[in-house]
Amino acid sequence: MSDVETGTVTTKVPARLDRLPWSRWHWMIVIGLGTVWILDGLEVTIVGNLSAQLAKPGSGLDITQAQVAGVAAALYVAGACSGALFFGWLTDKFGRKKLFIITLVVYLLATLMTAFSFSAWWFFLFRFLTGFGIGGEYAAINSAIDELIPSRHRGRIDIIINGSYWLGAAGGALLTVPLLNDLPVNIGWRVAFGLGVVLGLAILLVRRNVPESPRWLFIHGRGDEAEKIVDDIEHDIGKDDLPEPQQSMTVHTRKSIGFVRIAHTMVALYPKRTVLGLSLFIGQAFLYNAITFGYAQILSTFYGIDTHTGYYFAVIAVGNFLGPLLLGHLFDTVGRVPMISATYLGSGVLLLGTAWLFNQGVLTAVTLTACWCAVLFVASAGASSAYLTVSEIFPMETRAMAIAFFFAIGTAAGGIAGPLVFASLVESGVPGDTALAFCIGAVVMIIGGLVELFLGVKAERKGLEEIAAPLSKAETEPAA
Repeated sequence: MSDVETGTVTTKVPARLDRLPWSRWHWMIVIGLGTVWILDGLEVTIVGNLSAQLAKPGSGLDITQAQVAGVAAALYVAGACSGALFFGWLTDKFGRKKLFIITLVVYLLATLMTAFSFSAWWFFLFRFLTGFGIGGEYAAINSAIDELIPSRHRGRIDIIINGSYWLGAAGGALLTVPLLNDLPVNIGWRVAFGLGVVLGLAILLVRRNVPESPRWLFIHGRGDEAEKIVDDIEHDIGKDDLPEPQQSMTVHTRKSIGFVRIAHTMVALYPKRTVLGLSLFIGQAFLYNAITFGYAQILSTFYGIDTHTGYYFAVIAVGNFLGPLLLGHLFDTVGRVPMISATYLGSGVLLLGTAWLFNQGVLTAVTLTACWCAVLFVASAGASSAYLTVSEIFPMETRAMAIAFFFAIGTAAGGIAGPLVFASLVESGVPGDTALAFCIGAVVMIIGGLVELFLGVKAERKGLEEIAAPLSKAETEPAA
């Protein structure tokens, strides 16, 4: 597919969006778009903590715990990778709003079908399709959020939103306890999936009010619509109190961007940023997918805990959310490069220490959970910043596809391999094998931190167009 230009437009839309004060309207964006990570956390954690229950006789499924933590987890991630690429391309082509509605509907339908699983193949199929919807969400949502949030707030908001995954994880972990202990073995896990559908429907109702990205609109030749949306936002906030935007920009409007242009942008124009994005995503994807899907298996294998794993995982989840919540503002003040490198390197070092203690046999279920809580408090802010990084360091026209590409490649390398490696190493029941899995996770995080240290981009408090000029930007433009 080739680029199709339709004219030029001069606009102050980016400057007008970036100068906005934080308002109730921005909270609507956060709730309508950002809360889907809570849903994702709920979904993934429920499956991880249900692994032992699903493997029990009478569950309604002929499946093993290793299959749930390994094969089903890998298929979920494979679906997410495929969905990110497919929906990411559609998001850049047809707009953010259409796709963040469609992807949520796909996710909800697949989750509902998972609740009615009657055999392993059905469960595997709809875990893949659930991931397919979630992958599309990552591309569409991160694009829209970054393009709607003012530049001075973008870092902390993006990191906290991505970190809110762990609120859902905590809720999912706690929900599994009564569902596993108070309901029949073949009913509790089905109800757990049904609760995710209910939450998703509530998010869908709020999301209907989120507008299309004005940045996407004016580049695609719909400047009047973009101006109208920004006019409405300014009216809601109080236009009379806003300073006059000083900077305008002129772009060649386009109906489409070809794959060749996208590939050239990432490989030829921004090769160092491409290496950076891959390093950050592979590191966090391996660590997080492995521990998310496999921690219940660790508790069951080494400590004989199979029905109350939710309590332990809830503690880890709280630590994960507190990391972005308490550290997020530092990514806008101290800066992207020092904070991202510090969180990746710091979590890797802490995890190496955890691996050594585990191998020595000095950890209990409680102290192991405390160690992981400390590791992931630091790692979570870094992992969230991976999504922030790739969503702001590439041009507007390729943003969703860039997010999709790095999510898919990084997650395929780390997210599919991670659960499979962890599941097989933990299943042996040998502490040294599980410690080895911990060490692998630590090393990939440390590598990501080193790459950030040398190739990181100073994007804090800068407009998206300043970090990476749109491909459609005219060579010369009138003074503001």
